[in-house]
Amino acid sequence: MPSIRMKAAASGDTTEVQALVQHPMDSGFVKDASGNLIPPHHIETLVFQHNGKTVFTALWGPAVSKDPYLKFSFKGAAKGDALTATWIDNLGKTDTATAKIA
Repeated sequence: MPSIRMKAAASGDTTEVQALVQHPMDSGFVKDASGNLIPPHHIETLVFQHNGKTVFTALWGPAVSKDPYLKFSFKGAAKGDALTATWIDNLGKTDTATAKIA
């Protein structure tokens, strides 16, 4: 199951995107129940692409909360086009999801 859930809706020449990314976003400064530090595990880069062109890039670090939500808009897309989101975290893990623009 993808860790990225997103919706994209075109209205006129603007497309509004909403995305929820399921990720622990551990900072490395929080302790578990035993008092041991939980190692850092967070998304570093999140990129959205439309027709092979990057339309939004987020450069994140350990200060972003668990399961981050974001919303943005861009111009130049049409209904039915594909929008792809890809993240890479500090452990080298990655995930990608694609949504059709409504």
